Amino acid sequence: MKIFSLCFALILAGANLAHAQTAAAPAAAPAGLYAALGEKAGIDRLADDFVERLLRHPRIGPQFKDTKPAAFKESLAEQFCALSGGPCSYQGADMREVHADLDINKGDFNALVEVLQRAMDAQGIPFFQQNRLLALLAPMHRDVITVH
Repeated sequence: MKIFSLCFALILAGANLAHAQTAAAPAAAPAGLYAALGEKAGIDRLADDFVERLLRHPRIGPQFKDTKPAAFKESLAEQFCALSGGPCSYQGADMREVHADLDINKGDFNALVEVLQRAMDAQGIPFFQQNRLLALLAPMHRDVITVH
């Protein structure tokens, strides 16, 4: 767990620096990430697994009690697909707007990331590829964490 926390902290730090340098433009998808995630079918499986784990999680699961699982899975799959360089276009809600009234703290955010890592492990996604996806998602912490 300490290794993961350190890796995630380094990813966040790197993503923060990259975001500060290119605030107007989203990060480009790393070459081969979409294929490494299993393309659309693999990303759909990952989103399914991730959402199921989130809903069952004792600490953060209750935050998703009003979420429609099928729509949530579809939105996450679109987002992961688009971020990883796939042929999808994310049309979901703005992260800041969606999370504005949810009182999410850094611990909640980190718990969610740990659940995502477990889902990626279960799907057989190599650690290096997991880190590549996490690096693309990490800048969203500014919009998701609403309690400091």
